[in-house]
Parts: sequence; structure tokens; C-alpha cells
Amino acid sequence: MTDLETIAVYDAKAQDYVDLVSTDKPNRHLRAFIAALPSGGHALDIGCGPGNSAAAMIAAGLTVKAIDPSTEMVALGSKKFGIDITQGTYDDITETAQYDGIWSSFSMLHIPRVDVPRHLAAMRKALKPNGTLVIGVKTGTGEERDGIGRRYTYFTRTELDSLLIDAGLTPTHHFEGEEAGLAGTIDPFIIVTAHA
Repeated sequence: MTDLETIAVYDAKAQDYVDLVSTDKPNRHLRAFIAALPSGGHALDIGCGPGNSAAAMIAAGLTVKAIDPSTEMVALGSKKFGIDITQGTYDDITETAQYDGIWSSFSMLHIPRVDVPRHLAAMRKALKPNGTLVIGVKTGTGEERDGIGRRYTYFTRTELDSLLIDAGLTPTHHFEGEEAGLAGTIDPFIIVTAHA
């Protein structure tokens, strides 16, 4: 995510976001992701926000690299969860066969549609053989800003599956639902699990 207006929103609302996502235990999607990885495996949490998911992965024994573009999210990750977050974006995924799993939870939806294929290709390259990718996005069509100024790219299930397949990944599980986010609106979403 390199949209400066979107990053500025997260900088300004970092504590609100922490309050929104803080929980005593990981949700079922994160638990399933952790369970799919080998004991002591390597994971990447890209667009990690304050690092709540990365902290759960670390607590489960995984070695985790956490990346987020927001200065305030990086600072809060250290303060609240005691983890080191690298300030960066999807462009910083340059590894080859490094990760057993990549957690891309509601962060790629801030990427311009034109850039999505190359970022998915980079994640595919960074995964070990049979590695697991979990990606969550809001569903719909088009690109626009939400009520608090964040840039969004919306995906249909068919479009996202096609993008994953084109990147060399195999979608294996889909979960669709809706929930309230930082902007206060209730929006439909999809979480897809795919494998290298």
C-alpha cells in the first residue's frame, strides 16, 4: 500500500484500529492459518497493522516477519504487542521460497487493481512449495475511497480466484461474510486460502 492518503488515515486512527482488532485470541481464520503451517515455521504478515495477528503467530511458535506502511501502526505494534514491525509495503516482498505461509488480511484491498498481479506473483515466489496464502478483501467492483478517505479496490470471488490462479496459486477455501470496519459501515468481504 503506497497511497499516502490511506496511510495518513491509518496513522491518524491507529489507536482506533487497535481498539477494533484487539481480542484475547485469534479468530478462526487465523487459527486455521497457524495450524496449516509446520511447527516453528516461517510466516509473513503483510499489511499487519499494529501486529495483533503477528503476535498470535509468534505466541504459537512461528517465526514471523511483520510489515506495515503506517508509522503509527509500527510504533503501536512495539508498544502494545512487543513485536518488531518493518515499515514497508508489498513492494518489499522480494524473497524466494522463504515462507511457509503469508497472511494478507485486508491489506491488499488498498492496492490499485493494476498492481495486484505483480504483488500476488511476488507472494507466490516468496512462498515455499505447498506454502499457504490467506488473503482477505472486500467484495464488489471498482475502486473508490471510503468515507474516511481510504483507497479501496473491490474484488468479486471469481476475479480474485482468477488472479490467484494466474499467479500460480491454487484457491482451496473461501469464506464470505460481512462486518463493520474502521469506517463504521458494514461491508461484504471474502477470505480465500490458496496454496503454492
